[in-house]
Amino acid sequence: MSKKTFQRLAAAVSVGLMLVAVATPSQATHSWAGYHWARTTPEFTLKLGDNLTTADWKAHLAQSSSDWNSGNSPVLTAVVGGTSNKRCSMVAGTTQVCNGRYGNNGWLGLASINITGGVHITQGSAKMNDTYFNSATYNNPNEREHVMCQEVAHTFGLDHQSTDGSSQNSCMDYFSNTGANAGSTLSTKPNRHDFDELSLIYSHLDSTSTINQIAAEVVAMSVGPAAANRDVGDEPESWGQLVRQSANGRSSVYERHNGDGSKNVTHVYWTHEATARCPGCDHRYDR
Repeated sequence: MSKKTFQRLAAAVSVGLMLVAVATPSQATHSWAGYHWARTTPEFTLKLGDNLTTADWKAHLAQSSSDWNSGNSPVLTAVVGGTSNKRCSMVAGTTQVCNGRYGNNGWLGLASINITGGVHITQGSAKMNDTYFNSATYNNPNEREHVMCQEVAHTFGLDHQSTDGSSQNSCMDYFSNTGANAGSTLSTKPNRHDFDELSLIYSHLDSTSTINQIAAEVVAMSVGPAAANRDVGDEPESWGQLVRQSANGRSSVYERHNGDGSKNVTHVYWTHEATARCPGCDHRYDR
């Protein structure tokens, strides 16, 4: 092989490696189906309505908000007074965050978003089920922080980095901070890849905004009977149809289409007990 041929081959290999390096982040996506808040500015602040009833949950929400604000992300958060209650009724342009004893229904955390125009988030809610968090298995600060961080971030349009139980050291994985791992702080905060993914999701601008009730049509959607129909309750019957579930059964996604043309999409984080009974079942009905 001549020196010139070797140099050309080396250059081609170098370019190929650079292309792979550039392509990898966009391919290793954990966007939630392209869902995103419509906005007209590169950076925006999403209000997180604090409807939490205990000091420890309030502290976990404050910590999650701070963590998500720390990564040079286009999505900033601000914790504000809640306008809902245990039911966690959605409010246009915001994410409402709640806790309560929602019952022995198998779910640990619930994140719901309302979608219009195919991909635009108009409102969200995140719920923590104290029926389980007050039990010995789940009642530790690391598991609470992991679930709070994840459920809130689903309403940004983020999906999971992993659902197999391994730790990516991101709250967007399904590592469990319980049992022997109860003292571990792994997976309780976002990591660099989460912030990179948010930058990809929000790399474009929209012609309208669904943030903080700016758009008049979004404000109109937040009142009246139609708005109530867009809410997602803690009752499994309100979630709609099962459209996706992880192999181990801990993560499920449901969709419900509404009469006004919008749809509700809900991420459900099931307990160990629910998935142990039947990993492949729709856990709403496997009891």
